[in-house]
Amino acid sequence: MATPADTKDTPPTSGAVTLLLVRHGMTDATGPRLAGRAPGVHLNDNGRSQAERLADRLGGLAPAALVSSPLERCQETAETLSGRLGAPVTTDERFVECDYGSWTGRSLTDLAAEPLWRVVQDHPSAARFPGGEALAAASARAVEAVRDWNGLLLQRAGADAPPPVYVVCSHGDVIKAIVADALGMHLDLFQRLRVDPCSVTSITYTATRPFLNKLNDTGEPLAGTLPTAAETTGDAAVGGGAGQNPRTG
Repeated sequence: MATPADTKDTPPTSGAVTLLLVRHGMTDATGPRLAGRAPGVHLNDNGRSQAERLADRLGGLAPAALVSSPLERCQETAETLSGRLGAPVTTDERFVECDYGSWTGRSLTDLAAEPLWRVVQDHPSAARFPGGEALAAASARAVEAVRDWNGLLLQRAGADAPPPVYVVCSHGDVIKAIVADALGMHLDLFQRLRVDPCSVTSITYTATRPFLNKLNDTGEPLAGTLPTAAETTGDAAVGGGAGQNPRTG
């Protein structure tokens, strides 16, 4: 980390904006089944506690915008943050969950037996869910939304203002796709990333390149974030796993 002495002769960086990507908190569906865009999936008690702890962690932040997917679990997470940060929630449909089509609502155990499962795991850029959306299309719309918000907030801030920071509450696969784009990773590699419920991922976009500041930060002790035996099979949980989250209630 640079000190003031290190940077006093360095020209200020222009055109930088920092995005804080927040995955929604736990629901009863998170982990065992693929909730997708099914309506009526709300935070459970654990998820509400996670959102409250996250609001504490973000205390003191004055975001230039607080943006959310339209689905209830994201809206509820974002509203908890809004109450603490004093920023209204703006809904952007482009940050909605991938449309998993006929996979929606099914258990991950059942889906793992589908031929498409291996495509989703090993060649996700070619995966299109039956009756739903292609992962590549979900990635493209989410990345486009980030670019649009970056440009809008920089324009609002003006040349002499501090670099803006904004928060987006979205879903596991969507966040992974945005991170992959920032890292210059092909979408076929995005299953190597992990994004747990109510985690924060920080990316600073500069005039030349993005910088990944934090990935999947849950604020939990390291021992509580290590994978379970089920999470070491090599397959990623479609939609994002349930994480460890040892504190409940």
